[in-house]
Amino acid sequence: MANLKVIRRRIHSVQNTQKITRAMKMVSAAKLRRAQEAATSFRGYADLTASILNEVARDSEDAAHPLLESREAERALIVVISSDRGLCGAFNGNLCRAVEARLREADVKPALAIIGRKAADFFSHRDVEIKTRYREVYDSPGYETAGRIAAALSALFTAGEVDRIELAFNEFESVMRQAPTVKPLLPIALDRAAETHSAEAAGPVGYTFEPDREHLLSLLLPKYVEVQMYRALLESIAAEHAARMTAMDAATNNAGEMIDHFTLQYNRARQDAITKELMDIVGGAEALGE
Repeated sequence: MANLKVIRRRIHSVQNTQKITRAMKMVSAAKLRRAQEAATSFRGYADLTASILNEVARDSEDAAHPLLESREAERALIVVISSDRGLCGAFNGNLCRAVEARLREADVKPALAIIGRKAADFFSHRDVEIKTRYREVYDSPGYETAGRIAAALSALFTAGEVDRIELAFNEFESVMRQAPTVKPLLPIALDRAAETHSAEAAGPVGYTFEPDREHLLSLLLPKYVEVQMYRALLESIAAEHAARMTAMDAATNNAGEMIDHFTLQYNRARQDAITKELMDIVGGAEALGE
């Protein structure tokens, strides 16, 4: 049996770890509520933006814009949105493996633009080009930050430095499920031949456009890229908090099981020590009696 002092030290160590994981779980739960509300509420705005864009583009076959230009993908880019911090289970690992799968199946091996330290650490040791890293995004993960990133990506695309851009992020589905997702960002694919919307469908129907559709498209297309970028960022933040809360909950429960195991081990060792001392006392008393 291990020394009682050693077992007590182990119990105290696991108890301290359990306090930390429980506190991290509570912090993540509080942050998750706000992040989930932000992500779910912005989905409606993003969907409505896409709906308005398709409505404006409908029957506008001659409309042209650099962000709509579809060309042969000789140079591709994947924007990977990971987290800066760990202790969130398989959140970053699943995303990076999904990106690796996308790299393997692509006809032209894409370069990467990375948000978050974890993806940068993962891909820095692999045979892939990291074109750029966006640092300190999570210091102020607001719409302005997403707008700056979207503008930089749009500039890369319109300058012809890349022919296709995709977004890779964890989409928030529920507290227990975060789905790694790779979605196209540029060029923007419009549904120009959309059917007439039903009365229940989201988006404007039968609008008279002022100014003309082409001018509106030139205003809406950059906004659409910003909205999609911000949506992916919000989804990733909500998914990260959910993954960390789940991971810390599991760690807290595991710590409780370890404490129970060590406590049982301590009680058995203490009982053995007491029994040994009693046997020594009895043996000494018998020796004196003789």
